[in-house]
Amino acid sequence: MIKVIGNFVDFFGTQAHYKIHWLSTIKCQKASSQSVKRGPLRAFFIGLILRSNNVKDLSELFEPVVEAMGYEFVGVEFTGGSGHGTLCIYIDREQGVDIDDCASISHQISAILDVEEPIQQAFDLQVSSPGINRPLFKLSDYDRFAGETIKIKLDVALVGRKNFKGILKGVVQSKLVQVDVDGENFELPFLDIGKATLVGRF
Repeated sequence: MIKVIGNFVDFFGTQAHYKIHWLSTIKCQKASSQSVKRGPLRAFFIGLILRSNNVKDLSELFEPVVEAMGYEFVGVEFTGGSGHGTLCIYIDREQGVDIDDCASISHQISAILDVEEPIQQAFDLQVSSPGINRPLFKLSDYDRFAGETIKIKLDVALVGRKNFKGILKGVVQSKLVQVDVDGENFELPFLDIGKATLVGRF
């Protein structure tokens, strides 16, 4: 079972999050305080034990549920040290995502976590819209957003560097992400990309 010990929501123009703090317990109580203000909508917080930090496995666990509810499953990422981490699930849909959407997905994901218990450490679970600096997870994303400005950080250095910022050109040879950085083309191995985000336009 899960115990809600606090919650809050707040807003930041183009991005929505939902936040609740959870602890593993037999009983269930909910704090009554809630505030709404400007700022990133912090996501749904859970303190559980995670049995797997394999993002691919987590994607396979969550994606069918998110898609069945009519949302695009953008991706999932897990960050943090061995003591406490953050699991962030990004969702989207054509008409956009608001706090109620994040809350609905949060409740469904919490039910999965309660049953599957895929986590081996304490962590914060965030359900969020991708925002203007949209993270890219799937190989197909790099064709979908070709022409946009992108920032990429590699896990393994290429030509002596790990960070690239330029115009996304798409995927070549089914596994290389092509980026134009100040007129110079780089072909980055998809499997070596640690993090990639679009650069928001205001």
